[in-house]
Amino acid sequence: MALIHKATLSPTKVELLAAWLPSRSWYAGGAGTPVERVASYRFDDPEGEVGIETLLVTAGAGLTYQVPLTYHGAPVEGAEEWLIGTMEHSTLGTRWVYDATGDPVYAEALAQALLTGSGQAQEFMEVDGHLEPRQPSMAITTSNISTDFAEHRAVTSILSTDPSDPSVIETDKLTLTVPRVLNHAVSPPGAVLFGTWPGQPASIALAFANPR
Repeated sequence: MALIHKATLSPTKVELLAAWLPSRSWYAGGAGTPVERVASYRFDDPEGEVGIETLLVTAGAGLTYQVPLTYHGAPVEGAEEWLIGTMEHSTLGTRWVYDATGDPVYAEALAQALLTGSGQAQEFMEVDGHLEPRQPSMAITTSNISTDFAEHRAVTSILSTDPSDPSVIETDKLTLTVPRVLNHAVSPPGAVLFGTWPGQPASIALAFANPR
C-alpha cells in the first residue's frame, strides 16, 4: 500500500521535472516549456522506506513522457548522477528525488510487477486519523508473465543503466526496459507492463523484462 499525505511540496514534483527534463536527450520540449501531469502509478517498497512513483507528463509538443521517481529520506550514497533534486515535504521533511532507473529499489519493484502481475500499490489518504482509499489515476496490467525466472527477489543489484529512450536497466538477473516517450509503435518482447489512463483508452507499453 502507498500512504499519501496531505502535504505541501516545495518545489512541486512537476516543478522539479520542468527543471530536469531539458537535460534529457529524449525530451523534445525546450527550457521553460510548461510541464503538465497526466497520470501516475506507484509500487510498494517492501521495507516501507522509499516512495516509488512513476509520473506521466506532457510538455508542449504533445508527447507523453514517462518518468519513474524514487523518494528517499536521505541522500543515497553513490547515486549523485541520478539525483533530480530535493523538495521540502510539509509532513516528511526533506525528500531526495531520484531518476528511479538508477535505483535498485525501483528495479526490484518493477521486476516484481512484471514477473508476478502484482500491479500497482493501492493508495490511501490519511483523513482525520483514519485511512481512506484513493482512486488511482490510471490502470496497469501485465502480460506474458514468465515465472521461469521469477524468484523471491528478482533484482539484487543494478549492473548498468542506459538513460536513453528507452532506458535499459541491466540487473544481475534481468534486463528491464522503460520507454521514456510513450507511443503505440513499441512491440516489446518478454513480460510487458501496459497502461491506460483517461484520454488514452488503448493500452501502451510502459515497461518490459527479459532474463539475461
